[in-house]
Amino acid sequence: MESEGLFACQGKVYEDGKSSLSPRLELILLAAIFMLMIPHTVAYDPLDPNGNITIKWDVMSWTADGYVAAVTMSNFQMYRQIVTPGWTLGWDWAKKEVIWSMVGAQTTEQGDCSKFKGNVPHCCKKNPIVVDFLPGVPYNQQFSNCCKGGILASWGQDPTASVSAFQVSVGLAGTSNKTVKLPKNFTLLGPGPGYTCGPAKIVPSTVYLTADRRRKTQALMTWNVTCTYSQFLVSKNPSCCVSFSTFYNNSITPCPSCACGCHNKNNCIADSKLLHKAGINTPRKDNVPLLQCTHHMCPIRVHWHVKLNYKDYWRVKIAITNFNYKLNYTQWTLVAQHPNLNSITQVFSFDYKPLIAYESINDTGMFYGMKFYNDLLMEAGPQGNVQSEVLLQKDKNTFTFRQGWAFPRKVYFNGDECMLPPPDKYPFLPSSAQVNLVALSTFVTSMAILILLIQKSP
Repeated sequence: MESEGLFACQGKVYEDGKSSLSPRLELILLAAIFMLMIPHTVAYDPLDPNGNITIKWDVMSWTADGYVAAVTMSNFQMYRQIVTPGWTLGWDWAKKEVIWSMVGAQTTEQGDCSKFKGNVPHCCKKNPIVVDFLPGVPYNQQFSNCCKGGILASWGQDPTASVSAFQVSVGLAGTSNKTVKLPKNFTLLGPGPGYTCGPAKIVPSTVYLTADRRRKTQALMTWNVTCTYSQFLVSKNPSCCVSFSTFYNNSITPCPSCACGCHNKNNCIADSKLLHKAGINTPRKDNVPLLQCTHHMCPIRVHWHVKLNYKDYWRVKIAITNFNYKLNYTQWTLVAQHPNLNSITQVFSFDYKPLIAYESINDTGMFYGMKFYNDLLMEAGPQGNVQSEVLLQKDKNTFTFRQGWAFPRKVYFNGDECMLPPPDKYPFLPSSAQVNLVALSTFVTSMAILILLIQKSP
């Protein structure tokens, strides 16, 4: 006997296998169910709703068979940067274009240029892959904001270092605004997967000011490409975890076991003697970590310790530990979401900047290292740790140590969300009965001593 479908509609159940819903409403419901079933890859960050990397192409001049363009990559993400070994940019040509020359960057492959006699192009591939130059290249190969090894700082931490650029001379392309075809299928690695790029779109031409700032010039043609980040594309597992402790409870809430997945469990290092092997600390292009063996198996652990309680203030200690033997984290960032961050009084050993994504909410802030002091988080080992203390003013209407209020709601390291312990594992506040009992015993003891002193006095 075939099973019959069951449909619930407006409090009624139908067993005839047919829905009373309209075909359009059925289609909407099916689409909603489908969206819930697929993996969450939407590149939207509620703490940084406008964050993206914008790649701008400005056609500066026409050539005999194409154009010369200045390509500028701007990181508008508030707390997510591109770290070593840097960005990698790719695209597909719309026609049979070639790259005659580049300044400030280079393609990873030349491709088949055998059909060219005499002057050979820099790259003949249909889908070129471009990387930044390393620092120290000759001046005649440099371009403005180039040659940083592909490293891009976050916009919130250092706007001046969040831009990278190069110049490209394109041949076998159009020589006017009507004949140029925009490249397509843009890809951005930073340095691994995570970014999804949209199509190139023609925008109003960029306007430039001359050196004396008295004359404006503009690009002959401009198009933009917007790339957004999704942590799910990088890994199904987090890349960091958070542990908690407090002054009012002796227990420590550790990172959850296998918080970052245990797929590296067989390749971790427990014996420090293995670290003396040649090449053990050499980073790889794909940034595969070499981890210290821990129960959480995370490259980064953030520890939040509620340290002291004053009458009008309370104090928190934040420590970040690197368990990755292959990577130094340069210009790291730590983002925390907590309702009391709107009343930060002092941050002692980190720099701090509030992140106000929405005008009416100020509960998110970014911590990052002081330049030339602790902006480099060293690889795993004795030096692989940075820490600071934070002094916060109490709001008497909301402040409490109960129910985990003193701990952050979300924590991000280098733009990736960290795994928090489950709420039922948080350090708990001693019950009021215990507190009152201690207070009562202290009072009784004090009164007994006072009576004895009075009796002994002449």
